[in-house]
Formats: sequence, C-alpha cells, structure tokens
Amino acid sequence: MQPLRLASFSTEGAGGNPAGVVIADTHPAPEDMQRIAADLGYSETAFASPDGSAWRVRYFSPETEVPFCGHATIALGAALAERQGDGIFDLILSTATITVEGWQTDTGPMAALQSPPTHSAPADPLLTRAALDLFNLSDRDLDSPFTPTFASAGATHLILCLASRETLAAMSYDLAQGRALMLAHNLVTIALVVAEADQFFHVRNAFASGGVTEDPATGAAAAAFAGYLRDAGWPHGGKITLIQGEDMGARSIITAEIPPEQGSSIRVSGQVRPL
Repeated sequence: MQPLRLASFSTEGAGGNPAGVVIADTHPAPEDMQRIAADLGYSETAFASPDGSAWRVRYFSPETEVPFCGHATIALGAALAERQGDGIFDLILSTATITVEGWQTDTGPMAALQSPPTHSAPADPLLTRAALDLFNLSDRDLDSPFTPTFASAGATHLILCLASRETLAAMSYDLAQGRALMLAHNLVTIALVVAEADQFFHVRNAFASGGVTEDPATGAAAAAFAGYLRDAGWPHGGKITLIQGEDMGARSIITAEIPPEQGSSIRVSGQVRPL
C-alpha cells in the first residue's frame, strides 16, 4: 500500500498541487488514513477502494478528513487510468457520487472530474468582515461586480473577489486565526480571486482548515467558483481558466467547463505529473 505522489493541474512538467493517492482493496482504518496523510504532508490524500464497479473514496488533509478534494480526485483519475487504462471511473464519496476520467496524452497524463452539484449564496456580512480582517483587507479591496459568496461543489468555500492583482499577490494571514475562522463556519478554503477577463482568473486559496497555509491548485474551489459565476449570470462563455499557485512558485492551470443548467455538475480538468 505504497502511496503514489502526483501533482495535479501542472503545466509544462512543473507546478501543480501535490496529492497523495492510495489505492487498496479496502480502506485502512480512519486513524491510519489520517496518519498516512499527515506523514505525506500534502494538502490532501485520496484513499480509494473498489466498491462493485465503482470506487469508494475518502480524502484526508494532514489534520482532518474533508468531504471532497478536486486536485486529489484529478490525481486519482490519472492513477486509475495508469492502472486500468483510459476511461471514466465512478466514485462514491461521503456525500455524493461523481465521476473522474483519466487518459494519456503525448505530453503526459490528463484527468477531468465531474463535480458534485453546485450552490452559492451571499456570505454573511459578519463573516465577510472577519475574513477581510484576517487578510488585512477592506471593502475598497473588493471587486464591486462580485458579491462575497458561499460557494459549494461538494465542499464549502468563501469567495472574495479582489480588484487588484497586486493585492492578491500580497496575500498573507495568521494560520491559527484562519483555521479557527474556517472551522467555525465550516469552510474548507477561502478563495481570493481576481478577474483578468471574463473567462480568465487569478486565484489564491487559503486552506488553514486543513493545516495548510495555501493550496497551489484547488479543483473543488474552482468548481464552486464556476457554479457561482453561473448563478450570478457572469458572461463565462461556458468555460473558464484559473491560474493558481503563481505567487508561491507552483504555477497551475485549472480549466472549468460550465453547462447552462443551474446547479449542475462542473467539469474540471488539468494535467498531472508524477513526483
């Protein structure tokens, strides 16, 4: 049961978000999965075991179990395709059933997940104020067309859209305070986003809830954000690109395809590279 180490949403053989993948006949005990995830030290590790024709999957950060993780699912899709050949794999999560597709290309493995259903709602003003204070931001730093939002696609994120790329680059916060805030409001991450164009966004994701300051690429948050854009009537054109990890030296590219049906699954895809 040797964990695989893969980076999802990489670009040109570099960058991406490292994830652990453990494929076994049965899941280890929860305390063992937690220990393995902590030993690997990646933001998440996916544990998959066969369940009929599907795969039952659980996700652990170094400190806690999470309901869904996009980049670890992308890594799992590539690992399953390497193991069983290109294809679409059914995944049974704690709170949803989804699919992931994995395939080989001339430039390496690719994978695409279909997210759980999406939902968004305006964030509570008190939470918005607490989040702005956490990052030492003010209302003037927000991009006025966007509303601070709870967004979900299998896990809940707070979305704060900023007006300036420079402000995004300067992101910093206290990890302990961020963890307390996220756990108190059942947030997996707080995503800071800057719109460069209608279909092109720069993103940083604070992941203090999992004991990690920042994720280089966050597929679950990308799906949640894409669902929010659809709910808000943003002119996304059916597909967006998110650049993440650039400010931490791990440039990552996430593609999210957005069908018109409100609440429907988002297809999130990217390259994968072994570590």
